[in-house]
Amino acid sequence: MKFTAAELAKVLKGTVEGDPNATVTSFSKIETGKAGQLCFFANPKYEQYVYTTRAGILLVNKDFAAKQAVTPTLIRVDNAYAAIAQLLKYVSDQKKSFRRHRGLRSSVACSARLGKKVYVGDFTRIGRHCRIGDYTKIYENVYIGEGTTIGSRCILYPGVRIYPGMVIGDNVILHANSVIGSDGFGNVPQSDGSWEKIEHLGKVIIGNNVEIGACTTIDRAEMEATVIGNGVKIDNLCQIAHNVQIGDNTVMAAQCGIAGSTKIGKNCILAGQVGIVGHITLADNTTVCAQAGVIGNVRKPGQVIFGSPAIDRQLYLKSYARFKQAGEDK
Repeated sequence: MKFTAAELAKVLKGTVEGDPNATVTSFSKIETGKAGQLCFFANPKYEQYVYTTRAGILLVNKDFAAKQAVTPTLIRVDNAYAAIAQLLKYVSDQKKSFRRHRGLRSSVACSARLGKKVYVGDFTRIGRHCRIGDYTKIYENVYIGEGTTIGSRCILYPGVRIYPGMVIGDNVILHANSVIGSDGFGNVPQSDGSWEKIEHLGKVIIGNNVEIGACTTIDRAEMEATVIGNGVKIDNLCQIAHNVQIGDNTVMAAQCGIAGSTKIGKNCILAGQVGIVGHITLADNTTVCAQAGVIGNVRKPGQVIFGSPAIDRQLYLKSYARFKQAGEDK
């Protein structure tokens, strides 16, 4: 697709500095930008490339002051980093085409109800009494269990598995091989040393505008529901156990694990490989740094915690400095 600087500036509510008819057909990093490509400059350590890039259009912050001559046409915006994310979404939306399709090798139960222009790929199975919203795209080899409800404009990539009775909102993206609704890890020890499985009869409820990464698993509740709030973004290879509740707009990087019945507040950030024990609560706006292990409640909103067991970040850094010093004193 081709875009002019004037068109892109209109989309981004920016101003053009240079040729408004400059045209780009692709995107690139600023250090490798070529003619016909669009780049962005947001991090000061990359400023040297502003003066050497051969890109056709460069997104910059409104307050950027060039120290040398700049070759590309500039589009000045409030926040170049946010603008590139907005622009990538705009281009992606332009490429989308909604059409009704049902693969000849797919299986859709007669009692299932599909909305307008739903795409169903080959070898996909949609069970009885399912409800699929308008413009949702279900790729090949997807399984959707009986009685599941899925909203409008969702994307289910190949290999997604949704157990019966799950509830999924609008604009949800489920990446390849994610599993929604598997049984939680619940077992009761017996007198003879064996374990008796606890049946899980609850569901998973996923809100609107949620994205779930590849090979991530969200377990169904024993009773009631495991709840993923609106706007939550979960990376690849994460494990969400039974009866967990995750608040709106919380983000979680890869390989995080949350044990059963834990409540995560709104607008929290969980970095990579965070582990959280069961039956605790994290306050809103909590940030948990990478590889931290959280074993107790976090009651103060906005706190940044680090380490395992996780403690306040500043306290951790002071403690680590003493620990490191003790080792060097040998």
